[in-house]
This record gives sequence, C-alpha cells and structure tokens, in this order.
Amino acid sequence: MESSIETLLKSELTKLGQQLRTLRTERGWTLSELSEQADVSEAYLSRLEGGERQPSLAVLFNLARVYNVSLPDLFGSISENSKPVASERKASAGVVIRAGDRLLQEGNGLRYTSLAGGNHLADLHPLRVIVPVDRQGDQHYQHSGEEWLYVLSGQLILTLVDEKFLLNPGDAAHFDAFLPHDISATGEQDAEILLVACTPTRSLLKSYLCEKQ
Repeated sequence: MESSIETLLKSELTKLGQQLRTLRTERGWTLSELSEQADVSEAYLSRLEGGERQPSLAVLFNLARVYNVSLPDLFGSISENSKPVASERKASAGVVIRAGDRLLQEGNGLRYTSLAGGNHLADLHPLRVIVPVDRQGDQHYQHSGEEWLYVLSGQLILTLVDEKFLLNPGDAAHFDAFLPHDISATGEQDAEILLVACTPTRSLLKSYLCEKQ
C-alpha cells in the first residue's frame, strides 16, 4: 500500500510531466527536437512527460533554459490567463514567496523547494535544498551557467571534477556549472543549503554561438 508521501510524489511527477508536454507542444517541437536542444535523450524526456521519472536538478535547469521559463513554471500552469500583461510586469517590483507556499520536490536523492518568481524572471533559479546524509550515488552533473551555494546547517561535501571540498555552516561556493559537480552530506545530520543557479537565456546562448561560428 502506497504511503501518502509516495502518492504526493506521483501526483507532482504527473503534473510536471503534463506541464512539460504542454510547453513542448505549444512550441510545436518533437521529442527529437527537444532532445537536441536540451541534450537529454528522447527516452528520458518521454518518461518525464509520462510522469515516470524523477528529474535531476541539472535536467530541470536545462529544460527551464530551453523553454525560457523559471523552475516554478515547470511545475505549475502558465496559461495565457495567468501570464501578467506587459504593463503589470513594469509596475511590479518583484515577487514575494511566503514560507510554506512551495512544496518540497524530490529528485536524485535531494529534497528541494524553488524560491523563484514568475516566468518573466527566468535566468536565476534560487533553491532551498536538503541533502540527506544517507543519499546514495556519486553521479556528477553539469549544465550551462554557474552556481552559488551557501550552507545553512550540517556538513556538505562539494565535488568539482575530481576535487572535494568540505563545507560547514556559513561556508559558500561559486563555480562554473559546466564543470562536473555533485553534493553530498557527511556527519550525523542532513545538510541544508541555499543554492542559486544562473543559466543563460536561449537568446544569449544563440548570440554566443553565432559569435563563435
């Protein structure tokens, strides 16, 4: 019999899959076209859209970049009725996210909550991340952009390529996210961190690629 947590996770994965499929079909892309842009296999994307796979943060960052939306927009509706009009965007000073407004998501052994605003603010992805001390696996991740993290509690091991750094509460790190990286907790308790990822927009990437050609 499924626990309430497993039921909630399945519900969130289903909602994420539906949103990802909506974002792709609205743009008229095939899975093959999306796979090429996001550098993720078609099979993996198909399972994501079917709600059968928990995505890593690296994959979510890549998909948010490709679709030019924020992380919360990958989990919620961004229908035309919910998008602010241009005048409202200019008048608004920003977005306030209250404690408890966002549910914890799970992926690759991490528990995280997005602290980002609406889809017109899509380049910064601030997250509260809980790294369980018993998290399994040592797979490295990489994506475009950069990351900054700050340790709130516990002890964190940050792996960059082949070098490991032990970070204590109050320590911070800033690095190129294209470098293979991973985080794990050590000691007797979970580690909690603030993580901010900055991913270049599609227009910036396109301009950069054109300059390089």
